[in-house]
Amino acid sequence: MDLTRTAYGTWSGGRFMHFGEPLPEERFLSAIRHAYDKGIRTFMTADVYSNGGADEMLARALAGVPRDTYALVGMIGHDFYSGQRDGSKGYPRFTHPQLRGPRDYADYVRMATEKVLARCQTDHLDCLMLHNPDSIGYTSDAVWKAMEKVQEAGLTEMLGVAPGPANGFSLDLILNFERFGPLLDWAMIILSPMEPWPGSICLPAAEQHDIKLITRVVDHGGIFHDDVKPGHKFGERDHRGFRPPGWVEAGNKKLDAMRPIAEKHGLTALQLACLWNLGHKPVKSVIPTLIQEVGTDAKRYEEKIDELAALPEVTLSADEIEEIRSIGDNTGCMDLKGGNPRHTGEPLPDRWSLSNDLNQVAQRWHIDPVTALAYHHAQN
Repeated sequence: MDLTRTAYGTWSGGRFMHFGEPLPEERFLSAIRHAYDKGIRTFMTADVYSNGGADEMLARALAGVPRDTYALVGMIGHDFYSGQRDGSKGYPRFTHPQLRGPRDYADYVRMATEKVLARCQTDHLDCLMLHNPDSIGYTSDAVWKAMEKVQEAGLTEMLGVAPGPANGFSLDLILNFERFGPLLDWAMIILSPMEPWPGSICLPAAEQHDIKLITRVVDHGGIFHDDVKPGHKFGERDHRGFRPPGWVEAGNKKLDAMRPIAEKHGLTALQLACLWNLGHKPVKSVIPTLIQEVGTDAKRYEEKIDELAALPEVTLSADEIEEIRSIGDNTGCMDLKGGNPRHTGEPLPDRWSLSNDLNQVAQRWHIDPVTALAYHHAQN
């Protein structure tokens, strides 16, 4: 089964990533089933979330549901089996040279995939994604031969790549498309009306290589759920606390400017964001983060599921898409991860210098890294 227009990720609900109020276990499980009952038919999980805990909870939530009625996406990449967690930086990628060399990638990928299947209580995934790759993951033939082997073994129907966790990786993703496009069915990127940059940089390459995109952070940190307002209080561990001061106020101002288009089509704010993403040809699925905000006045988590599940078949015009993009334009608002012209020295797990290959990608796609990937507010 292919991925559907709307999808649900196990990072929603606050149990495995710190957004809003963590749902109690039973409500977390019932919310996943509620999403299925309302018509959402794609579910995504990552093995590193609670070291397999998210996989197991997804299986419990969907127990008894016919396996051929939903698409299951699993993600692997962080080695929590033999790697050591480095505080907030998490576990190393399985491609870290201190863990193994290229000859051992296939064994790891097979083992990690089989463990995902066991925890999810299924014999196959509909799509297996390489989760948060380092520079090796984007470029290594050995990595993608390992991914291809599990596909040939019938453990997954499709393959994909999921950059992150932060934003960027634009040239790396295009290089990955160019090298391994015949293997890739899907890629996941960050994209929303208030964060068109830098995700939109890779859209032409995805279209040319016939790679479908699933887009995350569609909700822009909850702004499009319409219950994160100026003065909103975030928990001490909430990931959104790392965003720059004033982002809530700026986001609400932009949302108000977009509301006339939503009202014209009878859409909620979240539905407008989803349809704006889907208005770009390579984007075939949306997977916003669903958040139960703290407080008695917050919108109920289940209501957010209902809004996503009820996404109407509305097509925004080219003029509307451009108007929304112009309102939400965020070009240069952050320092990007992945290949970055500002990085010097040894490569980090999520940031590295521009290689000759990446510079050639930029030339082929007429991208000037110094301007297109620039952090405009950076201190020189």
